[in-house]
Amino acid sequence: MASRSSSDAPRAAERCLVVQSALSHQIARLEKELGARLFERTTRRVRLTPAGVAFLPAARQCLDAAERAAAEVAAAVGEVRGRLCVGLIPSVTAVDLPGALRDFRRRHPRVRVSLRVGGSDDLVDQVREGSADVAFLGLPVTARPRGVAARELLRDRLVAVVAPDHPLAAESAVDLARLATEEFVDLPAGTAGRVQSDLAFTAAGLTRDVAFEVTNADFLARLVGQGLGVAMLPAAYVARLTGVTTIEITDAPARVEYVIWSREGSTPAATAFLRILGMTEAL
Repeated sequence: MASRSSSDAPRAAERCLVVQSALSHQIARLEKELGARLFERTTRRVRLTPAGVAFLPAARQCLDAAERAAAEVAAAVGEVRGRLCVGLIPSVTAVDLPGALRDFRRRHPRVRVSLRVGGSDDLVDQVREGSADVAFLGLPVTARPRGVAARELLRDRLVAVVAPDHPLAAESAVDLARLATEEFVDLPAGTAGRVQSDLAFTAAGLTRDVAFEVTNADFLARLVGQGLGVAMLPAAYVARLTGVTTIEITDAPARVEYVIWSREGSTPAATAFLRILGMTEAL
């Protein structure tokens, strides 16, 4: 684990709302109770000992449990507080997420909200493991989120996206066979957004050349606009883009957008947010 400079100690004390001497005293008491040193200290740095590394995950779980318990007590008397972590893919279109967060904030101002952008598969893992509370993602029609509670929000077909001066830009429709002759800009191999396109070409007996792999759909569209390749993106998402031309795909694959949350029981903040989304009947 990375070591920390000794100058971090005052900042750590400040975050804990105590003076440095009090924090050091509390750590010393904890080490005495545990019978092991948790930190190695020199004049230049402080770092965790092997015992400290072993202790850290359980300590974090205890803090999370204490915070959740406080949130549950507050909810019992009619107040929602605590934390809400929302994950999303950049191309989510089924929900006006900024609007939903605005409404949520107005009703529950004591909840601290964090947003996490990532790939669909990673978001499923995060919700299942409890590091995210709610997530919005997109999957091929042949897949479904596993190990989490899920609600389908939208089905959308993919469309071709090309630069305005691309030879295909004048076409009203194109098929996968024609697109397979072009170089592509796409999401990384193995991601849910990439799989739906790969499956469509494979099912049609076609291969294609993905010249650029990009993790962000917005930047992907910017590369397409510069003529570096063509792409396939959800139609509802493409409607937001500028600087590119959209073409219907006659044999296009489709994707499904989902909202997911934990099967193990949502926090009061997550439950309140799902109600904002109209998911009351699913709770």
